[in-house]
Formats: sequence, structure tokens, C-alpha cells
Amino acid sequence: MPDTRPMISVVVPTYKRPDLLERCLEALLTQTLPATQYEIIVCDDGPSQAAREVVDRARAGSAGQPLLRYCPVTGTQGPAGARNVGWKAALAPVIAFTDDDTVPTENWLAEGLAAIQAGADAASGRIVMPLPERPTDYEKDAARLEEAEFATANVFVRRDALHAVGGFDERFTIAWREDSDLQFSLLEKGFSIVRALKAVVVHPLRPAGFASGARMQKKIMYDVLLLRKFPQLYRARIRPGWPWLYLSITASLIVAVFGFLAGWNRVALAAALTWAVLSLLFFFRRLSASSLSLANVADLFITSLVIPPLSIFWRLVGMVRFGRAFP
Repeated sequence: MPDTRPMISVVVPTYKRPDLLERCLEALLTQTLPATQYEIIVCDDGPSQAAREVVDRARAGSAGQPLLRYCPVTGTQGPAGARNVGWKAALAPVIAFTDDDTVPTENWLAEGLAAIQAGADAASGRIVMPLPERPTDYEKDAARLEEAEFATANVFVRRDALHAVGGFDERFTIAWREDSDLQFSLLEKGFSIVRALKAVVVHPLRPAGFASGARMQKKIMYDVLLLRKFPQLYRARIRPGWPWLYLSITASLIVAVFGFLAGWNRVALAAALTWAVLSLLFFFRRLSASSLSLANVADLFITSLVIPPLSIFWRLVGMVRFGRAFP
């Protein structure tokens, strides 16, 4: 009997974004790769009727579509665990990963599959994040995803390679560093990773609330976990160690507060002045080449005061949680 399995399985984790999921599925269902050669697995990380209905509507769209499956994820939480559910349920020997908020171009799967069939164990495609002419600081920071070496919004991995490294580490419970963790795991096992620059997904920016930069500092504790697992690769490819500007701002703030409380007024004043100067330098550095709208300037000013201590705090939380000195 001929092998009727698909050649590639697409795994799409989703969490309470049915409108974005629907947009992503529309792009996945119109790939140039023949429908018999791929399947789509939607892994719902917060099982909901809305996501299931999106899949049902897409499945009923037309005849001759690729196999489309819905997998509720209940035993874990976070995109790493959801992707594990997906690739373990996959029928194909090659797994493509993307996110529910992306729009893959029509030849995305064909180009990614070609890179794997050329002999690579994994391939990293290109991510395009359109920006306005004068982006906000949040938009500039988010668009750095375009520069990522290996981001799960657009990667292809052989199933046997995923099995060899154990897939994704489910301790990464939010969308941060779980893709670098998989990349480093593959590299340490000797698997080859290539760039597939013609495999493109568009990743439109999502709106962010006021002071979102402060809320995102929680992600930094997962840098500690990644450093614990892969110290050399982390320092070589991500960052060398402590962010000294953040540390200086935080230390001067602590000295100022405790100095005033202890009655050491001169010491406290000197520390407070140091904190103010460094915080303003941080603010103006972020403001350069950023939008000068009143909302963005206000956002930057407030978050420039709170980001350094929050970043240090979450690093310390990561050190306690994952048992790692940093650096």
C-alpha cells in the first residue's frame, strides 16, 4: 500500500484569540503545497468553544483541503507544552511551527519543506513585522523578532530530532525563550539548523496597553533558566551577563530610599541624583527614533522609571526558582 501520510505537519498553538486563529488558518489552507502533503494541528491551550468553532468552520470550507485537527491542551500550560502536544500527535516526519497571530505566505510550507529535504535537521524561516514610519518603543522592541535566529513563529524541525531532544521544555510557561531552548538543545545534540529565507510569515503587530514594557519584564526570569541549561550558548548568542545600567539604576534607588530612612541625607541625596540622571539617560535613549506622540512619551517616561528595578527583581525570582547564579 502506498504511504498516504502527509509530508509535513503544521502545529499552531492558540490561546483565546479566535479572530487571529481564523486569519492564520485562512493562510494555511491556501498554501501552494498540495493539500494531500500536509496537515494542520491546532493546539488550544485554553480549550474553548470559540476556537473549536473556528476550526470547524475552516474544516467545512471546501473539499480537497488538508487534514485539519483540533487538539485541546489540558495537561500543561503555555505554548511550549501546547507545541509538544501538537508534534507528538503529528503524522508527518517534518513539523512546521507557527503561531496563531501570523499570516504565512502561500509558499511558506513548500519553501520550508525544501530546506529540510535538502538535508537539514531544522530550518528557520523569515519573519516580517511591518512597522509604521515612526514606531513606538513597544513596536520597535516587538519588531526585533525579525532578527531572531530561531523563532517558533516560523521554524521547521524533523520529528526524529524533536524526539531526540525531548521537544520543548515545558518549564517555559510563557512565550519567551522556549524557542531558543529548543535551538540550543538541537545544536548541543549535533543537529544542523539552516536558514530558509524564502519561507516567510508576516507577523502583524498586536496593540499593546499602556506601560506594557513594564509588564513584560516578568519574561526575564526565563533567561535565567536558559542560562542555567546552556551557559556558553546563552552568553554567545543572547547576552553576556547582568545589564549594568539596570543594576546601577536599581542600586542607586535602593541606596537613596534606605539612606533617607536611616538619616544619611547626603548619601541619600547623592544616590537620588544618580538615580534621576541614569533614569533620564535611559528614557532619552529609548525615546530616540521613537514616536513623539504624547501617549508614547508618557509611556516611555513612566516605564523608564520602573523597568530597571522590575527587571532586576524578576532576575532574582528566576535565580530562586531555577537555582542559578546570574551570570
